[in-house]
Amino acid sequence: MSTASTRQDEVHTKNVEACPVVQAVETVGTPWRLQILYALRESELRFNELKRATGGRSKTVSDALDVLTDESLIARRTEEAAPIAVYYQLTEKGKTLLSRLDEVSQWAVEWMDDVDDPDEFTQRLR
Repeated sequence: MSTASTRQDEVHTKNVEACPVVQAVETVGTPWRLQILYALRESELRFNELKRATGGRSKTVSDALDVLTDESLIARRTEEAAPIAVYYQLTEKGKTLLSRLDEVSQWAVEWMDDVDDPDEFTQRLR
């Protein structure tokens, strides 16, 4: 067994309770993936709509969509009629994750400095 593998096993054993959280954060923990998940909260969107909603570049959005699709957090639907249209929507797994992220958001608003309450921020924009 390699030294790196032994070290990984040691870290895993000592941090077994945190491991599911670490894995979840590694899966959805980039700002682009999170923005896509939140953009899909209300309805399914096409690729260009997701680009506009997040402000991301094509490659950035595409890479994030690939990971989220591979993790079954979003589903991809293709309409074959000309022109071909690709739609993305949250899966049940993704919807459940967003409800948990809402709890994290509330924690951040309550306990972290310089974090805007999303509801208050939205009200200020109107």
